[in-house]
Amino acid sequence: MTQKSNTQQKPTNYKLSIQISLSGLSFCILQEETNTIIELKDFKFDKKLNPLEILDFLKQQFGNEQSLNQSFSSVCVIHTNELSTLVSKALFNEDCLADYLKFNAKILKSDFIAYDILSNLDIINVYVPYVNVNNFIYDSFGAFIYKHFSTVLIESILSKEMYGNDSKVYVHVGSNHFEIVVINQGKLILYNTFDYKTKEDFIYYILFTYEQLKLNPETHLLILLGNISKTNELYDIAYKYIRHIDFGSGTDNYRFNEKLSQKHSNFIILNSF
Repeated sequence: MTQKSNTQQKPTNYKLSIQISLSGLSFCILQEETNTIIELKDFKFDKKLNPLEILDFLKQQFGNEQSLNQSFSSVCVIHTNELSTLVSKALFNEDCLADYLKFNAKILKSDFIAYDILSNLDIINVYVPYVNVNNFIYDSFGAFIYKHFSTVLIESILSKEMYGNDSKVYVHVGSNHFEIVVINQGKLILYNTFDYKTKEDFIYYILFTYEQLKLNPETHLLILLGNISKTNELYDIAYKYIRHIDFGSGTDNYRFNEKLSQKHSNFIILNSF
């Protein structure tokens, strides 16, 4: 997690979190005094955009949304992409960031590489942020924090499972990719991300993970997060092969101005404050 700072003074009543991906954008505003989510908006794109188009869309929202044009006590940007990898803290060398990524992600020599230190874990998350978005946010607000979405995902799940006494499989679903987090007795066993095009791709990778970790689809719980519901074909095929399926909750810490139909759909941004 990286923080930039300047001397700009800010009030302490509102916090802003923005989640950026090439497939969509979300922003969430928390009113600290009442612990209330006063605004949560989610935009899905018809096609995958590039980083320049993402920045244009973000600027457009700042022009359209009056709630974004104010000062915040803190601003957090969550970068969602596949350009990340986990590194053991014992093996981590800040001078080798590109080396960690190049084995499982296509990166350019010009890419800026950042890293998050995962709380209470001896793990470093190395990733490529959207630098143009970071620059825009800095110009707009000054000091802010940015992190990779998998950092939020892993830390939030481990926080919820701190006192767990069994193995669980979490799957966070995106529009063309999904992440699997496996925990056992509150400890991280596996994190991985997969691209998928069909529902068969989706269930294949999940069942493969169950098999490799010697988990039983008849007994070990699958918890779904992100862009999935009971009316989704991904849910139907998962339910066909896995006996126990549940949906995770975004968070129980906040009040909401407007009731959410599915808290699990906004799991990342609701756990980013």
